Amino acid sequence: MLAAAPRAAGAQGEPARDEMERPEVAKLSIRGVKKVDADELQRSIATTASHCRSILYTFLGICALTKSRIVYQHEYLDRAELKRDVLRIKVFYYKRGYRDAAVDTSVSRVGPGRAAVAFRITEGPPTLIERVTVSRPDGFLTDKQVSKAMRLKGGSPLDIFRLDSSVVRLRQAFWDRGYADAIVDTTVTVDEARRAATLAVTVDPKWRTRVGPIVIQRDAGSTRQVSDQTIYNSLSVHPGDLYVRDRVLRSQRTLYESNLFTRANIVIPPRGDSIKTIDVSVREAPLHEVRTSFGFNTVDYIQADGRFTHYNFLGGARRLDLRAGAGNLLAPTLTKTKLFRDVRKSIGAFSDADPFLKPTWLASADLTQPWFHGPRNSLGTSIFAHRRITPGVVVDRGVGASASFTREVALRAPASLSYHFEVTRVEAGDVYFCVNFGVCDSTNIRALRGRQRLSPLGLTAQIDRTDDPFSPASGMRAQMELEHASAITASDFRYNRAFAEASTYRRVRHKGVLAFRGRIGWVNALRSTDQATGVNDPFASLVHPRKRFYAGGSQSVRGFGENQLGPRVLTIPREKLAVACDTSSRVALVTLCDPNQLKPDGTSAIISDRDFTPRPLGGNTLIEANAEYRFPIWQQLGGAVFVDGAVVGQGTLKTASRGFGAITPGFGFRYYSPVGPIRVDMGFNPFISENLVVVTDEPTPSGRRQLVQLEKTRVYAPARTEGGLRGLTNRVTLHLSIGQAF
Repeated sequence: MLAAAPRAAGAQGEPARDEMERPEVAKLSIRGVKKVDADELQRSIATTASHCRSILYTFLGICALTKSRIVYQHEYLDRAELKRDVLRIKVFYYKRGYRDAAVDTSVSRVGPGRAAVAFRITEGPPTLIERVTVSRPDGFLTDKQVSKAMRLKGGSPLDIFRLDSSVVRLRQAFWDRGYADAIVDTTVTVDEARRAATLAVTVDPKWRTRVGPIVIQRDAGSTRQVSDQTIYNSLSVHPGDLYVRDRVLRSQRTLYESNLFTRANIVIPPRGDSIKTIDVSVREAPLHEVRTSFGFNTVDYIQADGRFTHYNFLGGARRLDLRAGAGNLLAPTLTKTKLFRDVRKSIGAFSDADPFLKPTWLASADLTQPWFHGPRNSLGTSIFAHRRITPGVVVDRGVGASASFTREVALRAPASLSYHFEVTRVEAGDVYFCVNFGVCDSTNIRALRGRQRLSPLGLTAQIDRTDDPFSPASGMRAQMELEHASAITASDFRYNRAFAEASTYRRVRHKGVLAFRGRIGWVNALRSTDQATGVNDPFASLVHPRKRFYAGGSQSVRGFGENQLGPRVLTIPREKLAVACDTSSRVALVTLCDPNQLKPDGTSAIISDRDFTPRPLGGNTLIEANAEYRFPIWQQLGGAVFVDGAVVGQGTLKTASRGFGAITPGFGFRYYSPVGPIRVDMGFNPFISENLVVVTDEPTPSGRRQLVQLEKTRVYAPARTEGGLRGLTNRVTLHLSIGQAF
């Protein structure tokens, strides 16, 4: 027993020693990081702390309840890697210009088998560049072009990564001018005592390079359904052309965007020859694709959708898209359940609910011909038909066709000329036409309910210079739209319309992004519209609601609901209006009813703001601006603060500033998922009061209901008049969506 005791004690001591040598890393801290990106630095080292496997588990509190390996990642200390991490951090700082950075580490016990690891960093002063000179032959690049290419400037730290980027950008600048074999040499002289450096860059452009033979290679086992001529047509480089970078990138992008290939690679030819042989290596993809979807929501009930795509229809990379879908299925049955929206209650007395319970549908066929007389051009045609609804508001039927010609003016800068012909028919209550068209008498409403042509000729152009399509952090994007509809374009709704939008993004420090957006729009109805639509009203200025401008919503002014900023009217059923006035006799008495009538004690109005339904009218002009600062919080979770503002007017651009406008601040959160940012925003509505026109309905002797406008306006301010929780919620608008606001 005595002989066995030491061995037993030694066996018991092994786990204790293992706990000391290889404890679980409960906490990791890196202190002293000021001049570099702390997240990037942490990713460069091997030591990590134990953590929840998903941010979702953290929010749900699962990791606080259990440390199961299913939901929790356990990390253990490797002391050999800890020593290497010290070297990794020093190298990390050295490459960024901080050559004297010092690192100290400590490991402290925080529980049985658990330790906290700390890195304490003293960054020290950087080695600064005193002078940068770039030598090149005369007549190649201007000083401004050189300055744009260089990532290193005088007075900045000697960052090796920025130096490498500068070399690459200079080579690309010469390649863009046909000098693909240009050589860029760098000489860095460092004065360690003074922590100063000089940088000398020498560029030898060599010779101009041109495109030689083009060789197409296919992977083993690849089918030959796509002809070599189709591949040639997609290329922007041809034998004898200057061999420039822009055309190579455009060619490769066009090959991928055709969806004909799972792999398309243009091999960069070696240096040393002014005639470049272009090797194009491809692997063909399946040429047919079928997509189906099925789902439901509480507003549109059950929907089904199907799409068939042929990527090489009749050869030549022609793309054929066939689509069919149906929605609002089982609406008469589901609208009676508690889970789904009851359309009949939301409509009230202003419309018949039956049309909104019938199925919606759509069908379309689109044919796109790429490389139409050139790799930058494409031609598209489409035929379509649809029946769609805005629940409780309008049923919109349409059938028509469209054609468009698109040319890529520059990289990621297409311009399109299109013609859209559609015969529309609107099914809606009188209130829809009164609110959206300003036509309230039954004769003119019947004219608008008939078949009308909406056929604009449009010109659109856009440019995208951002670094990320989903969540850009730098660059800019802009678009412009011009539309004309008249008798020349065979349209009953006749107008001129212009719209422009521009956004810019700029990095702030390491992870923050400052984003700005501006939008401006104008639309004006032509005088012949009332005659073409059959409306007998000399004062009518008819613009189709689709072509008006609206503000408010998750991608506009976030302190308001969707389209709720701008000209509006209030609607109220006559039964609720009767609470304040006797509306049981004549129409004249209804129009004289005061919607602001107070209770006998004079403290508040008899009719609450919640009894009215605000309906947007849209405007003829729009001026909108947005500013947002986005910043990281933790891992994939980010935050944002923003200020949105807009003015929607009914006049011209000269009088747009006198329209309906507001400025709303707010904040939000973003979860950066693989499908894009999932966004939650809260916008704060200003405490404003509006004098809005009130519209109600009245039965006629024939049994129909006609619209009646009250003589007095309603002072509408739900954010002020209602107290408690409802008053607070009226001041805050919550938006949940996918994708950045702009």
